Amino acid sequence: MIRSLTTLLAVIGLTLPNTLAAQGASIRFGNEIPPEVDTIYERGLAYLSASQSDDGSWRSRSEHGITGLCLMAFLASGEDPNFGRYRLNVKRAVRSIIRGQEKTGFIPNSMYHHGFAMLALAEAYGVVDEATLWDAGDSEDRKTIVETLEAAIKLAVESQANNRWGGWRYSPTSTDADTSVTGSVLMGLLACRNAGLEVPDEAIENALTYMQRNTSSSGFVAYSGGIGGGGESMARSSVAALVYSVGHKREWDEYESALEHITNKLEHKETSHTHYFYYYMAQALYQGDPDAWEQWNRKTARMLADQQSSEGSFSGSYGEAYGTAMSLLALALNYRFLPIYERF
Repeated sequence: MIRSLTTLLAVIGLTLPNTLAAQGASIRFGNEIPPEVDTIYERGLAYLSASQSDDGSWRSRSEHGITGLCLMAFLASGEDPNFGRYRLNVKRAVRSIIRGQEKTGFIPNSMYHHGFAMLALAEAYGVVDEATLWDAGDSEDRKTIVETLEAAIKLAVESQANNRWGGWRYSPTSTDADTSVTGSVLMGLLACRNAGLEVPDEAIENALTYMQRNTSSSGFVAYSGGIGGGGESMARSSVAALVYSVGHKREWDEYESALEHITNKLEHKETSHTHYFYYYMAQALYQGDPDAWEQWNRKTARMLADQQSSEGSFSGSYGEAYGTAMSLLALALNYRFLPIYERF
């Protein structure tokens, strides 16, 4: 069952970590989970389990961000990552990301993937038992999660230092930036910091300032080049609201404007990159306006129930694994097992 991890811990007399327990049962699990959610999640995980490659990846080993998103979908379900039915999927995915990291610390094939892979490993850190992570035949590519994350953080910080905007774009050597890629990398760094790893404050602050410069008083968030660039995007406004809240910038006017912008448009239907929008909208609303999130969550659960295929997948702009993982993560706040889903 979805909440088997909490049940197991209660049976054996253990408790969730302080950061999780502090939220309290009513906040942690919510008062009412839409009836569709468990069914969607169970079927989606069954699809991801069946479609995972032998090397632990989904779709392509050069696109480790997608593997990271799928990994987070399993971690967010509440199944024990070390003893539950999906433990092998979790371990294979973690190993795939670690093995795919380049010597520079880059997790390819773009900084998008680097950010999502960092985020996933940060969520796995501390809950995946690394004593059983590697098989007996694994040799020189055997690294710990923290070693991988430290190298990934270093790469991200050095990339940002060489970027005049203080953000990131597709390549670690890019000298321009955009708010979408920056949001992905920044969430990865924030998750690492939340997990107790050392992330320079300057890197976080510079990235948040870059997002701030691209957020208008209306809540519009530019893609790149400052306010007015890139056209309207509810997804980008959601990204901004999320990073401001997790980055402890709720006092900023830009946070208030971005949050108001998305809460006033709960009926909005994104016409491109829809799963990307679902993923960020869910988190931004949950962090900023729980009542608005409850309303949006119920509507989205019904919509996704209608969209899910008979085999449990969701079509996505970057393949079914991507569409399925993003759809599940849009609903995973109903369970709130991922540390990044805590209210900051």
